[in-house]
Amino acid sequence: MNFDDLLARLTLEEKVRLLTGQDFWSTHPLPGIGLRSMVLSDGPSGVRGPVWDERDPSLNLPSATALSSSWDLDIAHRYGVVSALEARRKNVDVVLGPTINLHRSPLGGRHFEAFSEDPVLTAELAAAYVAGVQELGVGATPKHYVANDFETERFTANVVVSERALRELYLLAFEKAVTDSKAWLVMSAYNSINGATASENDLLETPLNTDWGFDGVVVSDWTAIRSVESAKHSQDLAMPGPVGAWGDALVEAVRSGEVKEDAIDRKVRRLLALAARVGALEGYEKPADVPQLDTVGFARTAAAEGTVLLSNQSALPWRSEELTKVAVIGHNARDARTQGGGSATVIPESVVSPLDGLRVALPNAEVTYSIGAVVQEGVAELPLATMTNPQTGERGSRVRFLAADGSELYAEDRFTSALVYLGGDAPIAETAVFEFRTTWTPAESGAIQLGFASVGRGRIFADGKLLREDTAVPVGTDLGAALLSPPSISTPLEVTAGRPIDVRVELELPKVEGGIGNAFSITIGVEPSNDDPQALIDEAVAAARDADVALVVVGTNSKVESEGYDRTSLALPGRQDDLVRAVAAANPRTVVVVNAGSPVLLPWRDEAAAVLATYFGGQEYGNALADVLLGRTEPGGRLPTTWPREQEDVPVIDVTPKDGVVRYDEGIHIGYRAWLKAGTEPAYEFGHGLGYTTWELSDLRANDPTSVALTVRNTGARAGKHVVQVYVERPDSTVDRPVRWLAGFAVVRLDAGQAREITVHLHKHTFEHWQNGWTTEPGAFTIRAGSSVSDLPLSTELQVR
Repeated sequence: MNFDDLLARLTLEEKVRLLTGQDFWSTHPLPGIGLRSMVLSDGPSGVRGPVWDERDPSLNLPSATALSSSWDLDIAHRYGVVSALEARRKNVDVVLGPTINLHRSPLGGRHFEAFSEDPVLTAELAAAYVAGVQELGVGATPKHYVANDFETERFTANVVVSERALRELYLLAFEKAVTDSKAWLVMSAYNSINGATASENDLLETPLNTDWGFDGVVVSDWTAIRSVESAKHSQDLAMPGPVGAWGDALVEAVRSGEVKEDAIDRKVRRLLALAARVGALEGYEKPADVPQLDTVGFARTAAAEGTVLLSNQSALPWRSEELTKVAVIGHNARDARTQGGGSATVIPESVVSPLDGLRVALPNAEVTYSIGAVVQEGVAELPLATMTNPQTGERGSRVRFLAADGSELYAEDRFTSALVYLGGDAPIAETAVFEFRTTWTPAESGAIQLGFASVGRGRIFADGKLLREDTAVPVGTDLGAALLSPPSISTPLEVTAGRPIDVRVELELPKVEGGIGNAFSITIGVEPSNDDPQALIDEAVAAARDADVALVVVGTNSKVESEGYDRTSLALPGRQDDLVRAVAAANPRTVVVVNAGSPVLLPWRDEAAAVLATYFGGQEYGNALADVLLGRTEPGGRLPTTWPREQEDVPVIDVTPKDGVVRYDEGIHIGYRAWLKAGTEPAYEFGHGLGYTTWELSDLRANDPTSVALTVRNTGARAGKHVVQVYVERPDSTVDRPVRWLAGFAVVRLDAGQAREITVHLHKHTFEHWQNGWTTEPGAFTIRAGSSVSDLPLSTELQVR
């Protein structure tokens, strides 16, 4: 596409204006050349659109860790297509995903949002996702380029990493999405790499443009552009706007000769090319034919495909006709966590919890519920059914934005007490006081903690009486965490079931400079009661003892796993470990479901009859879980990341910069590579996952360095899915290598007794290492095939020149 004629019609000021957003989520239009504004939206597990608003709900897909656990490129492709359908429904041109940073440490705060600890698995899934999105004329944005594998000090930290590790791990994860799927955008990260911030780093040119042939737009992470210096590099679009580091300063830099106008022209050409691709430029249209897909049904399928059966002592699947009473236990069983915290969050129209799903799936059984142990931290939003808007008399709340003199600047009626403003019409920057009001009717009597979660000085009123006035101060300096996971302030209040209370919260909004000065969040609600934790466990044990089977759902939440900060512990919060042990002792048919987006410690794993890892399962989580438990579908997942026995066993775990620096001293040995090098046995290895049938692999053959062939047979009594994994070793290498590394994989679905010969394609860099370029060490490589990184019954050798 040649856009020189359009470019020649633009003044320098118009060119530069195009390179910074016009607001939080959109680019500047130029009607004179037929260019409309383009809308970008957070993903990657759904598409929120330009407003964070329950009145405009989004499809909530399972977390990226659930997607990657499928090991299925077809599922990843369909995931991308469904994301594009959501984008087009919401008039979004660009999805800010997938997140393909690596699981270098299980403590990483956005671990749930990324795919895997392995670069080949990540690269293949990312390429399929990107292709699916862009088929429908929507731009995909692999992010965050590059080595943004932690949250602590993410705006300023410098990653010191070898060229070899960069190429073989962190860049390799991005490569195929660019070279094969032709990603239309890439997002540059906040952090620095070897001394240069990502938006001012030569890595934006090499390998991205020169080696990989990228011809798209490099968009900054939000507020990541710090100076005009970045305009000298291959950084194309600064977000958000309209205020940014470029603008008039960049115009003056061009006029003074500090920045060449040719550099500006290249950026504008790329932006115009993106506009043409997404149909935002006259003469170019999006694809007219949009597939009709059951997107909610896909969310259910994807959740089951990503569910990993970690262990099973012949407890699963359940036979529904044998169940008369089922004890469902756990905070997450009722209040399921379907997504991690932070900018990846979307607002679904509805969520099916495990409790909901089982009650629907087992209409003839009694399904009881016990909370067992409290997981939630901070205030939880008020249920819509308990709120009445004092302005309209309908369900919901009334919010107002007030000037310093008390006059009303803006008001709206909402259907939630959890509010996030990132863009939209609310005049956040001009507001002195935010006011929330609802008439709340408690469902239960007793002492509660009524409060809010936000940042600023707040006042809590009940029936006109001021109960508490205090200032909520953010922890740390990460503005994203302050916005999306703020601290809570609450006050005690005695309530009576059915008696309405006029709840009012006022918050003095602090002034924030820069790109998120017009952003704000607050949740009004109740903190959980945990006055007698042993009583909760005892109640759950009694229910389990009286049931045919017990289902315990343990997990984390957005206070544990979120953008903006890293985890400090892999242990389950609260007394969930005690709960599982007590329930498993009371009922030998106890199944435990782990509702966490990332690895957690499971010290009781051998005491449960079965353990399932379901990650953050999306809005259809409960239905998908019921499908798996009852054998209506198979748990299709295999682990994309190693799960440890103990936190101290993890060989690469640091996420905290020291003097502003994170050193990737482990080089190419992360994830299972580091575990194998250390010789430490994890709880569950990379690639592990059980099913409801059995498999036999045979006749492994490697004819050339591009693929291997083997025979797969389903030796069980029912149809099933298997993930064949192929690894390579070079034990006598003169080069420092992993003990073994993933070379390729394939999903196989066969009926009972069926056999098939399959071909597994190997990654193009399988037999290469980086040494001032991709280099091959001639000689014999051992190729192994099997079902996980440590279950590899087949082997053969291949001579590589």
